[in-house]
Amino acid sequence: MTKRLPLLLAAVAAAALLGAWAWRARTGARPPALAYQTAPVDRGRIVARVTATGTLSAIVTVTVGSQVSGRVAALHADYNSPVRRGQLIAKIDPQLFDAAVEQGRANLQAALGSLAQARAQAINARKQAARSAALVARRLIAQADDDTAQATADAADAAVQAAEGTVAQARATLHQAQVNLAYTDIVSPTNGVVISRNVDVGQTVAASFQAPTIFVIAEDLAKMQVDTSVAEADVGRLRDGMPADFTVDAYPAEIFHGIVRQIRNSPQTVQNVVTYDAVIDVANPRLELRPGMTANVTFTYADRDGVLRVPNAALRFRPTPELLGAAGGAASPGRPAAGAGAAVTPDRRTLWLVADGRARPVPVRTGISDGRFSEILEGEVRPGDLAVTDAGNPANGLAARLRRPF
Repeated sequence: MTKRLPLLLAAVAAAALLGAWAWRARTGARPPALAYQTAPVDRGRIVARVTATGTLSAIVTVTVGSQVSGRVAALHADYNSPVRRGQLIAKIDPQLFDAAVEQGRANLQAALGSLAQARAQAINARKQAARSAALVARRLIAQADDDTAQATADAADAAVQAAEGTVAQARATLHQAQVNLAYTDIVSPTNGVVISRNVDVGQTVAASFQAPTIFVIAEDLAKMQVDTSVAEADVGRLRDGMPADFTVDAYPAEIFHGIVRQIRNSPQTVQNVVTYDAVIDVANPRLELRPGMTANVTFTYADRDGVLRVPNAALRFRPTPELLGAAGGAASPGRPAAGAGAAVTPDRRTLWLVADGRARPVPVRTGISDGRFSEILEGEVRPGDLAVTDAGNPANGLAARLRRPF
C-alpha cells in the first residue's frame, strides 16, 4: 500500500487539474489573477561607490646600493632604523681601494719627475738651437747642423707636452682611486626609515653589471600612498581630489581616509582584464599603517539625499507572457513602453507599477545606484507607488507544487 501511495496521489492531482480545466472551459471563467511581489517607491539617500583593492607604500622610496664591489665590513643601520641624510650606514672593506690610491699617488710622482726631466732637456735643446743659429749666421757651421739643432729643440718641446699628458693621466687615475675609496662609505641619501636590508656583514657584493641593493629607505612613513587597481568599467567615475575610504586587515574595525591624487593613464592588463592605478594620498601620523599592507578601498563618487528611488530588483524585472497579455503588449522586456517616445539608452528602463490589482508599464530614466536602490530622474512615479519585482500565476504555482515528487 505504501509503494502505491505516490501513484495514487499523482492520479488524484491529475484528475483535479483535468476537472478544473473542464469546469473553466464549460463555464467560461476567467483565469486567476497574477500574483505580484512588489516593493515601494520612496525617497531616501543613495551613496554611489566604486570598490577596489590596493597596496600601501611610502610616497618616496629610495634604493641604496654600492657603486664598488667588495666585502661588507660593517653595517650601521638595520630594519626600522631612522637615518639622516649623509649618515654612514654601511662600509665596504677599503683595503684594496687604499692600495689603489697609494699606487695612483706613486704614478703621479713618477709622471711629475718625468715632466721635470723633459722640461730640463727642452731648455738645453733651445739653448743649443740658439747657439747653432748664431754660428750659422757667421758661416762657422753648416746649415745642416743648424737644422738638426732646431729639430732637436722642437722634439724636446714635444716631449714636455707628452710628459704633461702623462701627469694629467696619473692625476686622473689617482682621482678615480680616491672616488672609489669614498664609495666604500655607504651613506643615506635622504632622511627616512630603513624598511629593508638585503646584505649581512662579511657578504661580498658585486657591482660589475648593476649596483647591488643594500638598503631600501622610506623617506617619510607619516605620509603614505595607496596604489589601487580600478577596473576600466569604473575608472570613468573617479576624479582627482575625490575622497576615498579604506580598511586594512590589521585594523578591521577602523576606517582610514584619503584623497585621490592621481589616476594614471598607464593600463595594466592581466588575463585580458584592464585596470588603472588610482593613487591615494594617506596621512599616517601614528605610523600604524605599514608598507605592503592590502587596502580595501571605497571611492564615493555620488552622495544624494532625499531622492526618488526604487529597488534595483524592480528594474531587473522582466514581464511574463501573462503580464504582457494583461497589459495589452504595452512593453517588451527591458524597453520603454510603445509610444513613450524615449530613446533606448542604458538609463532608460521600464518600471511596472501595480494599482487596483493591475500592473502597467512606466518608462523611467534612472540616475545613480548604490547596488540596492536606483535614483529615478524622470517618469510618472511617485513615492508610495508599488513596483513589481516578481509576478506569477497562483495556479501555475499550485501545479508546480503538485508535480513535485513526494
